Amino acid sequence: MRVFNFAAGPAALPLEVLEQARNELIDWNGSGMSVMEVSHRSKAFVAAAEQAHHDLRELLAVPGNYKILFLQGGATGQFAFIPMNLARPESSADYLITGQWSKKAVGEARRYCKANVAADAGANYSTVPVQSALQFTDGAAYVHYTPNETIGGVEFNYVPQTGGVPLVADFSSTILSRPIDVSKFGLIYAGAQKNIGPSGLVVVIVRDDLIGKARPGTPSVFDYKAMADDNSMLNTPPTFSWYMAGLVFQWLKRQGGLAAIGDRNRLKAKKLYAAIDASTFYANPVEKQSRSWMNVPFTLAKPDLEKAFLQGAAKAGLTNLEGHRSVGGMRASIYNAMPSAGIDALISYMKEFERTNV
Repeated sequence: MRVFNFAAGPAALPLEVLEQARNELIDWNGSGMSVMEVSHRSKAFVAAAEQAHHDLRELLAVPGNYKILFLQGGATGQFAFIPMNLARPESSADYLITGQWSKKAVGEARRYCKANVAADAGANYSTVPVQSALQFTDGAAYVHYTPNETIGGVEFNYVPQTGGVPLVADFSSTILSRPIDVSKFGLIYAGAQKNIGPSGLVVVIVRDDLIGKARPGTPSVFDYKAMADDNSMLNTPPTFSWYMAGLVFQWLKRQGGLAAIGDRNRLKAKKLYAAIDASTFYANPVEKQSRSWMNVPFTLAKPDLEKAFLQGAAKAGLTNLEGHRSVGGMRASIYNAMPSAGIDALISYMKEFERTNV
């Protein structure tokens, strides 16, 4: 029996996509082979990869002066790849810290350049800084931020203005969850395992003028231009994850695109937050204007009941609701593949658990 999977990543995939992959698993496109067994340079796989590239460009309305790369190393790998490609060792780069992932990003960047903290939301990371609080460095090579912090459930409700400095964004948790204006960014990157597909793949969308400047000694597979010149196939790419991402892109188009999926996601989050706010038994620690649409952490008024809550949820078919090990509590990740029925089932369970434990 399928459960409602609230995992933060690897996360739930659309059932239609899983069923299609299952049906094609041992005989893809009449080849008599799995897509995992097909050469990445075969005409069939190249065509599938090109279709995925086209569909992603269409979904996000990516301008023509941006390259789309399908790479390995996850979003964490990009913490290093970005300064290696966009900054010299003597260069400065600005980072906005709003949670654990942006904090890790600046820590890694300091191995490659002078990474400055232009804003820090504080120890508990329950809000994002306002535009006027951002203190940028003159001559910075780029400004990096994390629009949505998966662990803390903190999300920017605006795109930072940088005065023309390239804006770099880790969109791992929110990419494809609603329309975005790609032209406001110099570089967007996103690990696949939340809204794109299985783990093992990271998508990078980078403006043309920012590539071709990798520092000497950068490995070719880390060099955005080298990878762009070879259509992300300088080495063997994560073919199965790329194929699955392509199926997800096609599924999103069938849902009506990002405007339609965005409306759905907004309503899912609104419903869950309303249930939490209406209760004295549950609480969300994030400032209301900084709440994430994708990751909803919550706590119980009686923390000693957390284990019982999780055990009961699992029996009810509601899985992976435990909060990140660093913060505890509960967390419901409600990405694109989470249907509205999953939100309704969670709210119903929460109300019943509260009724029997107040």
